[in-house]
Amino acid sequence: MNDEPPSSGASTPRSWLDRLGQMLSSDPRNRDELLTELRTAKANGLISADTLAMVEGAIAVSDLQVSDVMVARAQMVTVPVDATLQAIIAIVLESGHSRFPVTGEDRDEVIGILLAKDLLRCLANTDLPCDIRSFIRPVSLIPESKRLNLLLKEFRTRRQHMAVVIDEYGGVAGLITIEDVLEEIVGEIDDEHDDEVNPDQHIRLASDGRYTVSALTPIELFNARFGSHLADDEYDTIGGSVTAAFGHLPEVGEEIVLDGFQFFVAKADARRVHQFLVLPEVAAG
Repeated sequence: MNDEPPSSGASTPRSWLDRLGQMLSSDPRNRDELLTELRTAKANGLISADTLAMVEGAIAVSDLQVSDVMVARAQMVTVPVDATLQAIIAIVLESGHSRFPVTGEDRDEVIGILLAKDLLRCLANTDLPCDIRSFIRPVSLIPESKRLNLLLKEFRTRRQHMAVVIDEYGGVAGLITIEDVLEEIVGEIDDEHDDEVNPDQHIRLASDGRYTVSALTPIELFNARFGSHLADDEYDTIGGSVTAAFGHLPEVGEEIVLDGFQFFVAKADARRVHQFLVLPEVAAG
């Protein structure tokens, strides 16, 4: 084996990380300087826009709390512990989810987590009684204030994909999945259900009479569902149109009336809005 170093004239490929190291004249002294260097590297073609976005997301995760990205209690899809197999299957088919918090007498009593795939055993043996209690898995209860980087580490260590979020009074505030955390790093993760242009996937009736509307809902689909007349010449999605109406990137809790509809920001992060609560036909003030 030849241990001699390559000659100075030899051409060896370098990764973008090698080239980035060559570009950095000095070590960044803080996070802002690091991000500035990375953005300069992107502008110089040393790294791609996708790479920059992922690095920025990974850095931002340590500043975000569970409450920033969790699915709010009102949007949780749960399974009552005493539900029949047929009722549970209907919930699974309607929601398209694979994991569900199992609740007791009320929504604050979370018993555990049910995986849809575990129900296959019941479907394969319809002659035998099926008690979902035998399939319930342990649930992690976490505070709203938990940092996302710490939660991601716990998800990996415990090999879990979902946790239930508890508020300061011990009640259920919402839930969060490992996908919610990863999306803060790599951006939106679409699955086979996200690709479906289906009103039942994008727009759902909530328990309080409002509708949960995904920010990715096509404006054409929203107009068809509600008989509205939101313009779709500049923006393709509800998220783009409503964000433009705000004039800034709105935070969770902000609301605006647009074309007679009240849009309440239910889920958002530092980059974009994810979900609205919509009340149709708001009377003009």
